[in-house]
Amino acid sequence: MGTKSKIISRTDPVIYSESFSPLSESNLKFFKDNGYLIFENLFSRDEINSLLGELKKLTLNESKKKSPQFILEETGKEVRSIFDIHKISEMYGRLCKDKRISNIVRQILGSEVYIHQSRVNLKPGFDGKEFYWHSDFETWHSEDGMPNMRAISCSISLTPNYEFNGPLMVIPGSHKKFVSCSGKTPENHYRQSLKRQEIGTPDKTILENMVNDGGIVSAKGDEGTAIFFDCNIMHGSNGNISPYPRSNAFFVFNSVKNKLVEPFCGLNPRPEYIASRNFQSVEPIENFLKDSK
Repeated sequence: MGTKSKIISRTDPVIYSESFSPLSESNLKFFKDNGYLIFENLFSRDEINSLLGELKKLTLNESKKKSPQFILEETGKEVRSIFDIHKISEMYGRLCKDKRISNIVRQILGSEVYIHQSRVNLKPGFDGKEFYWHSDFETWHSEDGMPNMRAISCSISLTPNYEFNGPLMVIPGSHKKFVSCSGKTPENHYRQSLKRQEIGTPDKTILENMVNDGGIVSAKGDEGTAIFFDCNIMHGSNGNISPYPRSNAFFVFNSVKNKLVEPFCGLNPRPEYIASRNFQSVEPIENFLKDSK
């Protein structure tokens, strides 16, 4: 982050490999042009029910809510996010290895991958707060020391994502420009930004121009739908004032050729549960439930 917001043209590739499956040539072109891909019903309802059952156990465990991995809403009552979910839960640890998602990111990134960050985002009915517009790479580069734009996020819908319960929104094509946001990163910024993002958000004029160019796509879908999006795409979501909760499992896959260095903001790295420095490659498995012990 700098003293003045500015736009820099992207120099990193978007697609690093086009030579093998599972994505088709048209899939790859769409991702290259737009910065995202949506696959409806990638996971079955039975699979999602198993994941929801596991999530319910975690959120009802009052002792776990005191752990730093559990981020509560500003009310201090409802769980907003659970970080390091692939380590906290064996089931979610297998989910990130499932070849339906892991092979896709390996193809786009053209290398083996590791988990940079994992979490479940929950938006309780009536009280779920918004996630303001941002590019993840802005934070990951500045506060985590991620050198290049060679990472992909995958968000899996655990509940239906309607137009009225705060689904993820992306600005197509915005991944082609890097927005260096104004402001200086304070020490331990993550403690506030995980509850409400205020520093590291783009100027409204820049956002307006990006939307005029690319529009806004709402990643709506039934439970089991998955969206893959580039680390530099501008995205956010509205608050949830509907009675319907919105929960998504979220994995960030980074290339093993893009390992973290010292943060570029000059501060200490964020905690391991937010930005992992364990660069062990993800080994794809056939199915996260069938391959369980």
